[in-house]
Amino acid sequence: MAMIPLSILDLCPINEGGSAAESISNTVDLARHADRWGFTRYWMAEHHGMPGIASAATSVLIGHVAGATSRIRVGAGGIMLPNHSPLQIAEQFGTLDAIYPGRIDLGLGRAPGSDQATSQALRRSLSTDPDEFPRDVMELMAYFEGKGPVRAVPGEGHAVPIWILGSSLFGAQLAAMLGLPYAFASHFAPAQLLDAIAVYRARFRPSRHLDKPYVMLGFNVAAADTDAEARYLASSWQQSFVNLRTGRPGRLPPPVEGYVESLPQPSRMLLDQVLSCSAIGSPAVVADRIRAFVEKTGADELMLTSNMHDHAARRHSLEIVSRLIEDP
Repeated sequence: MAMIPLSILDLCPINEGGSAAESISNTVDLARHADRWGFTRYWMAEHHGMPGIASAATSVLIGHVAGATSRIRVGAGGIMLPNHSPLQIAEQFGTLDAIYPGRIDLGLGRAPGSDQATSQALRRSLSTDPDEFPRDVMELMAYFEGKGPVRAVPGEGHAVPIWILGSSLFGAQLAAMLGLPYAFASHFAPAQLLDAIAVYRARFRPSRHLDKPYVMLGFNVAAADTDAEARYLASSWQQSFVNLRTGRPGRLPPPVEGYVESLPQPSRMLLDQVLSCSAIGSPAVVADRIRAFVEKTGADELMLTSNMHDHAARRHSLEIVSRLIEDP
C-alpha cells in the first residue's frame, strides 16, 4: 500500500524550564527539516491562555515559518473563527498568500480554543448560536471571492484553501455541505471519528473547491530507536493530557519512566480513550500502526503530532516517520 501524504501539526509546545522564544526557534528548525523530508503541510493551531502553547498569534507564526521554508505548505489547524471577524482573517490570510503564493492553508474551527474569560478578552461575543459558525465561514469565503459586504484587500482574489476542522458530526456536515476538505481531530478526540468520516463522505456535495471528499486525520506519533525509549518520550504528552483534563494545564513536562503504569485506573482509561489514535514505538512498530490506521479509516492524509520535551528527540521521531514518505 503506497503511503498517503503525511503532514505535521505543531502546537509549538513550551517546555518546563523553557520559553516561548525557544519554542518558536524549535518550530522553525522542525519546519525546515519537514520541508526537506517531504511532508506535505506544516500546521499550527490557535490556543489562548495556555501556558504550554506558544501559537496564540497563529497567522504571525505561519508567516515566520513560511519565510523559513521553501516548499512545504504552511497553515492553520486551525483558526478558531468565533474569536475573529471573518474580514480580519480574510485580510491576514490574503496577505500571507500574497507573500507566499500557493503555500498557505486555512483550517477553521468553531471552538473558541479558550475559556469564556479569555474569549471575552478577545473582544468577541460569547454567542452559542450554532448557525453563527457556518455563516462566518461563508462570509469569509465570500471575501476571498470578492463578494463580501466590503472588500478584503489583500484577500479578494486569493484562492487560499479552506478546511473545516472538527471532532464531531457538526463539522463533518458543514464540510460536506460546502464541498470543502475535512480535518478530524482524532489525535485528541477520537470518539466520533468513524461516524464523522461516514457522514462527511455520504453527504459531500462537489464544489468548485473540491470534486470529491478529502479527509485528513490527526494522529499522535512517538517514534524512537527502541520501543522502551518511545514509551519514555511519549510520557511527556501523556502527562500533558492528564494535566489538562484534570484542570492543571501547564508547560510540557519532561518524560518520566513508567508514567502510565503509575496512574490510577480512571486516568489510564482516559489516556487509552483520548489517545487511542497513536503510534508509540520503534520504526517498524510505528510504521505498522500508521498503515493499520490508514487502512481502517481510508484517510486521504494524516496530520501527525509528536510533542516531546527534548527537541532533538521530537525531530528524530518525525524523521523516522518521514521514511514512509521516501520508501512507501
